[in-house]
Amino acid sequence: MSIFSYISSGGPIMYVLLLMSMIGVSIIIWKVFYFNVEKNHIESNAVSILKKIGESTSEISDESAILELVKDQVYSIGHRLERGLTTVKIIATISPLLGLLGTVMGVLSAFQSIAEHGLKDPSIFAGGISMALITTIGGILVAIPHLISYNYLTGWLNSYEIRLEEALLRNYVKGPLK
Repeated sequence: MSIFSYISSGGPIMYVLLLMSMIGVSIIIWKVFYFNVEKNHIESNAVSILKKIGESTSEISDESAILELVKDQVYSIGHRLERGLTTVKIIATISPLLGLLGTVMGVLSAFQSIAEHGLKDPSIFAGGISMALITTIGGILVAIPHLISYNYLTGWLNSYEIRLEEALLRNYVKGPLK
C-alpha cells in the first residue's frame, strides 16, 4: 500500500494533517536556515544595538535606564527571530487531537456499517477501523517531529539571546556608549 493510499483511506482528516505538516516543515526549514545565518551576526548585532542605544541615550545618565533599553533591544530581536515558531507549536499540539478526531470518525463509521449490515462480513466495517488507526498514526507522526523541532529551535533562540547579551557586555566594556 502506497503512502497516498494510506492518506486517502484516512479520510479528510489526513488531508488536513498533510497540509499542516507541509506548512510546519516549511517553517522549520526556513527557521533553521535563518538561525544559521543569524548566528554569524551576533557581534555585529551587538555593536548595532549599542550604537542605536548610544544615539538615543546621550542625555540619559541613569545606567538602569540604559540597561532597560538594552533589554528591550534584545527582546525585540528575540521576538523577531521567534516569528513562526508559534505555528510549529500549534501544529505539534493540534495534530494528535486531529488524529483523535479521525479515530472517533473512523469508529463511528465502523459502527454505522455494523448497524446497516450486521456482523456477517467483517470487511464491511474494517474500513472504518482502518480509518481510525490511520488518522491516529498520522496525527502522532505529524506531532512528534514538530514538537522536537519547536523545542530545539526555542532552545537555540534562548542560547542566541544569551550569547547576544554576552556580546553586548563585551562590546560595552570595549567602549561604553558614546
